[in-house]
Amino acid sequence: MRLMPQIQMESVTGQIGIRTLPAKQSIEQPKAVVEIQQPPAEMQIERTSSKLTIDQTKAWEDMNLKSIPRLVADFAQEGRSKAMEGAARRAEEGDELMRIEYGGNPLPGIAKRNSERPEASFNIGFIPSPFSVKLDYEPSDLDIRWTRNEPIIHAEPQKPVIGYEPGNVDIYMEREPSLKIDFINLEA
Repeated sequence: MRLMPQIQMESVTGQIGIRTLPAKQSIEQPKAVVEIQQPPAEMQIERTSSKLTIDQTKAWEDMNLKSIPRLVADFAQEGRSKAMEGAARRAEEGDELMRIEYGGNPLPGIAKRNSERPEASFNIGFIPSPFSVKLDYEPSDLDIRWTRNEPIIHAEPQKPVIGYEPGNVDIYMEREPSLKIDFINLEA
């Protein structure tokens, strides 16, 4: 018996290996540089002083405590007034004496009038009259002005810091493919 020649084939399939290195990315955001200045507000105050005026002249005069110029003026006025009264009285008495020819005796009447004094009136002299002290008050005036200053803001943004390492894919042959061929029963 004769065997038939045969071809025997033995194959190994190839196998690919893949090794991956993942990519790395980092992002860092530095804080912005911010500078803020707030100038203080400005305030201006203007004030006028209040003024109180007290005039006691009339009260002092009522208590007969007049100033020297006022006393001199009052005495001068009283002297003029008395002189005018005296001149008028003497003129009137002269007129009466001139009419003596019409009868009557004017001398006793004139003598009686000149000898009688008016009754002196007495009153408390050291109490001033009501409302004799004059008060005048001017209140103060207050003016307040504000000037508000805006804040000074300086902002400088920072760029982000980005780091990146690319990934890598390594492809290799884990098992090489092979094919083995044998011939058997070739001899006759």
